[in-house]
Amino acid sequence: MRDTIVLCPAPTMGHVVSMVELGKLILHRYRHRFSITILLITVEFFETPGLVSYINAISQTYPSISFRRYPPVSYDTTINRSKPAVLFECILLNKPNVLDSLQEISKKDKISAFVIDLFCTSALSLGKDLKIPTYYFFTSGAGCLSAFLYFPKIHEQYDENFKDLANTVLYFPNLPPLKAVHMPEPMLSRDDPSYYDLLYFCSNLPKADGIIVNSFNDLEPKAVKTIADGVCVPDAPTPPIYYIGPLIDQGSSAAQHDCLSWLDKQPSKSVVFLCFGSRGSFSVEQVKEMANGLERSGQRFLWVVKNLPYDEKSKQTEDMGDFELEAMLPEGFLNRVKDRAMVVKSWAPQVAVLNHDSVGGFVTHCGWNSVLEAVVAGVPMVGWPLYAEQHLNRNILVEDMKMAIAVEQREEDGFVRGDELERRLRELMESNKGKKLREKTWEMKQKSLEAWAESGSSIRALDKLVGQWK
Repeated sequence: MRDTIVLCPAPTMGHVVSMVELGKLILHRYRHRFSITILLITVEFFETPGLVSYINAISQTYPSISFRRYPPVSYDTTINRSKPAVLFECILLNKPNVLDSLQEISKKDKISAFVIDLFCTSALSLGKDLKIPTYYFFTSGAGCLSAFLYFPKIHEQYDENFKDLANTVLYFPNLPPLKAVHMPEPMLSRDDPSYYDLLYFCSNLPKADGIIVNSFNDLEPKAVKTIADGVCVPDAPTPPIYYIGPLIDQGSSAAQHDCLSWLDKQPSKSVVFLCFGSRGSFSVEQVKEMANGLERSGQRFLWVVKNLPYDEKSKQTEDMGDFELEAMLPEGFLNRVKDRAMVVKSWAPQVAVLNHDSVGGFVTHCGWNSVLEAVVAGVPMVGWPLYAEQHLNRNILVEDMKMAIAVEQREEDGFVRGDELERRLRELMESNKGKKLREKTWEMKQKSLEAWAESGSSIRALDKLVGQWK
C-alpha cells in the first residue's frame, strides 16, 4: 500500500493554487514517500479557462499528483442568494462524492492525512469518521486565522448586520481594529446564509487535528504568539498550528510576456506595478480616475486592466475574454504615457514581474497570495483592498508589518480618487517613508529565505507535521 495524502481545496483559483503548492512542497521534501490526490469540486461560475489549463499543466508536470474531478452539482436556482452562499452549498452537496473518494482510495492506499480548505469544513466529519488524521490548510495568514478563530466570540457580541454598523469598529485580540463594514462579504449580513456558513467554518477550526498556515513565524510574530497563547479560542484548546509558508506559485507560464521585455528597458526599482489579483476589477469611472492619478504621478508604471466587474458592487470579474481597452481609459491617455508606461489586458505573470529588477512598488488588492509574492520579491506595497479578507490583510500589512501604505477609500463604495492614488505613489517611490518600507520589505525577503533554509522555521514545522503522519 502506498502512503497517500488527500487534499480538498475550495474550487477557486487562489485556493486551488495554494493547495497544489502544498502538494508540490510535500513531494519535493519527502520524495517517493507519498503520492498526492486532489479532490476537485466543480462550481460552474468559478470554472475559468485559466483554472482548467492550470490543472492540466500540473497533471502533466507532476505525475505523483492526481486529480479527481467531480461534475457540477445541481442546486436550487430559484432562491436568490449571494455567490459565496451558492459556492458553500455546492461544496456541501459534494459531501457524498468526497466520502466515496476517501473510501475508494483507502481500499488500495493508506491515507496518511486528509487536508481540507476552510470552505470544505463539511468534509471534516468524514475524515474523523474514517479515522484519518484531518487538517485544515488555511490559505491566508496568521493574522486572518486569529480573527477567524475569534469570530464566534465577535458573533456573540453583536445582533446587527455588520454592513449596517458604519460607525462600529471591531476588536480582535492583538490585531489592528477593523471597521465592521470591512468584514469579509459572507460575514456582513445575517440575512445571507453564507454568514452562518462562515460561523460554522470558524467554529470548527479548533476541531481539526491541526491547522497548516501559509505564512512564516518572522512575518507575523504577533499573530503567531496570540494564537499560541490560546486567547483566540478561549473556550477550547487551540489545535497544533504549522506555519509552513511562504508557498507561492512560481508560474511557469511567464516565458515571454511582452511586459517582461518592456521591463528590461526600465531603470532599476523605477516601475510601479498595479495588479488586483485574478478577479479584481473596476468600473469605467474608477479606471479613468486611476489613469488620471497615474498620469499626474509622473511615475513609470505597468498596469493590468481587467474587463468590467459583473456588478458595480462586487469589484470582481470572471470574464477574461477580449474587451475594448481604450474605451475604458481617458482619451489620448495611452499615447501620452507611452514613454513611461505599459498597460496590459487581463493578465501579467505576476511573480516574474515582482521579481524583475525594474519593479520598485506594487499596488495590490492585498489578497494573501499576492502579499506573499511581494514579500518574497522584496517589493513594498500600496494596499487597495477590494473584497474577501483583504481589508484585514491591509490593516496588518500597514500597522503591524510596516510593509505597505494604505489608499484612502470612499466609505460607501471603496472608490479611490485619482489625486489620492497620485499622492500614495509619490509617497511610496519618492519619500523617506517609502525608503523605510523598501528596507523593511527587503529585510523580510531575507527572512522568508531563512524560513526555507534547512533548519528554518517553516522546514522544521513541515518536518514536525509529516512526522505526525508517519
